[in-house]
Amino acid sequence: MKIHGDMLSPFVRMCVVTAHEAGLGGKVEHVKESVSPAAENPRLALLSPIGKVPVLETDHGHPIFDSRVIMEYLCHVAGNSALIPDDGVHRFKVLTLLALAQGLADSAVATRYELGARPKGLQWPEWLERTRVRMAAIFDSLERDWSPLLGEVSVGSIASAVVLSYISFRLPDVDWKTGRPKLAAFHADFSKRESMQKTPIGA
Repeated sequence: MKIHGDMLSPFVRMCVVTAHEAGLGGKVEHVKESVSPAAENPRLALLSPIGKVPVLETDHGHPIFDSRVIMEYLCHVAGNSALIPDDGVHRFKVLTLLALAQGLADSAVATRYELGARPKGLQWPEWLERTRVRMAAIFDSLERDWSPLLGEVSVGSIASAVVLSYISFRLPDVDWKTGRPKLAAFHADFSKRESMQKTPIGA
């Protein structure tokens, strides 16, 4: 299997971390592909009409896209029911945490593009402020509501740790640690995991 994308993307990295946590680290090849918000990557376009990373190419040559779908596919292939539990109540709590982390990643990547890729003078201050408020609300929810589940290794905690690392790397002015000691401790602990150490940002 091949995962196409750049580890600078939190969506790509959370898939590769999931592969390691599911026991597939040696069976999944990371193929580095860069994308631009304003230009098509022709190699990715052949695999996905969406043209976004990540894309997983199965051993049979079939493309699978969207990080959530890829993470579930990896768990399915590995026969791993710990990262996405079978039990209904637990399963949907984990998937809701994953959705929360994905929403944070969407906001963080969009902010990065708005500040770093959009031509100077064309930034939208009101949008940036709304996105800042949304991200702060997610940080607060992770601190207040999700500590027990973040203590487990699941697709939800993987995505949360990865996007927090992305924000610290790409948006260093966003202070998500102050006043959120449980979230900061979770990230520090999870970042020590072998799956995170083997998948550094930008690898």
